[in-house]
Amino acid sequence: MQPGDADKRVIEEIIDCGRLAPSANNIQPCEFIVITDRQVLLKLSQTAVNGPFAKNASFCVVVVARAEKYYIEDGSAATENVLLAVNDFGLSACWVAGDKKDYADSVLKLLGVPAGYKLVSIIPVGISKGQSEVEKRVLKDVLHWEKF
Repeated sequence: MQPGDADKRVIEEIIDCGRLAPSANNIQPCEFIVITDRQVLLKLSQTAVNGPFAKNASFCVVVVARAEKYYIEDGSAATENVLLAVNDFGLSACWVAGDKKDYADSVLKLLGVPAGYKLVSIIPVGISKGQSEVEKRVLKDVLHWEKF
């Protein structure tokens, strides 16, 4: 998948996985903005300084949530579901922080998000350039039974 080559069906399935994430009291405050336009990806990468590589993505998923009590938890669950779905399709992605970042309001404005929403995450998606998976701590080092 090259930039601008995003398969609409694949993207919709990925977003559907985000939509199905659990939410507190089933409020479902999340909305998903998919960006495929090269110029918008460039502006997004310049605005969200933690994600300059977004300009090279095939597409980005921006997760926003109504400013409900548990918006960050709900938006994070949705983001994780999107990331898992991306991986399931053999694509690569990165979770770029949104909430509480200096650029959050500028990103919301850039994307025409109405008042009352918070930026949870920006997820640039594409094909890995052959980088190996990130090494994770082994299970025995993080699993605790009954007490820490």
